[in-house]
Amino acid sequence: MAITLAELAEHVGAKLSGGHDTTITGVATLQSAGSGDISFLANSQYRKYLADTKATAVLLSEQDSEHCPVHALVCRNPYLAYAQTAALLYPEVSGSSGCHDTAVIADDSVVDKTASIGAHCVIESGVTIGANVTIGAGCVIGRDVTISANSQLKPNVTIYHGAKLGQRCIMHSGVVIGADGFGIAPAEGAWIKVPQIGSVVIGDDVEIGANTTIDRGALENTVIGNGVKLDNQIQIAHNVRIGDHTVIAACAGISGSVTIGRHCMIAGGVGVAGHLEIADGVTVTGMSMVTKSIREAGVYSSGWGAQSQASWHRQVAALRRLPKFMQKFRLDKS
Repeated sequence: MAITLAELAEHVGAKLSGGHDTTITGVATLQSAGSGDISFLANSQYRKYLADTKATAVLLSEQDSEHCPVHALVCRNPYLAYAQTAALLYPEVSGSSGCHDTAVIADDSVVDKTASIGAHCVIESGVTIGANVTIGAGCVIGRDVTISANSQLKPNVTIYHGAKLGQRCIMHSGVVIGADGFGIAPAEGAWIKVPQIGSVVIGDDVEIGANTTIDRGALENTVIGNGVKLDNQIQIAHNVRIGDHTVIAACAGISGSVTIGRHCMIAGGVGVAGHLEIADGVTVTGMSMVTKSIREAGVYSSGWGAQSQASWHRQVAALRRLPKFMQKFRLDKS
């Protein structure tokens, strides 16, 4: 697709300096861009590449526009403008409607005529699939599942019985929705399975990354709010509730019965212990372990940054000596 800078500026709400009729056909980094490409500067650490860029135009902030050697599109949020530009130049390719000959679909399931069902899919009894839904090859949709309009399941997604997906959701390959939560009861040295009789309810505009799992509720539903974005390889345990527009990065683990508020940001590798509450507007930095409820918005950290091995050994040795030091301090003080 091609678009003029004037059209693009209007689309993203940017102020354009020159080159109104110049055509853009692609998006690239400052370092790799060439003629016909538009680039962006959203992170100050890449400012050093601006002077030598070969891009035709750059999306950037007012303060960086003074140093731009090519056409500049000045915007308040260059990264958002880049996302909007990329979506415009590289539109999603939608599958053709209809069901592949190898798909197995229960007679009492309702599949909208505009939906696309890929090869070797299995759609069980009582399923409802809305308009313009795309189900990729090899997906398994359990009984009584509802998938609302314009949602996409990439190949090999599994949705267990009774789950509900909102509109415009995206489920990437390997996602599992509604598997049993880790419910077990001790019984004289053994463990007895606790039936997981809840389900999973997912709101509108939710995106779930590859190989992420969301367990069904034990009694009540696991609930994922509108606009939530989950990265790859995240574990969401039973009865978790995640508020609208919260984002969680890769390899986080959310234990059972946790409630996470709206507009939170949970970084990669974070662990959250069970039965806790996290308020709206909380940011938890990478590799942190949340062991107590967080009642107020703000930034919370507990992970230690990497350092030289020698420095780490010295700190560990100092920590081991700390109890003796504290005991001596108390004795000296007394």
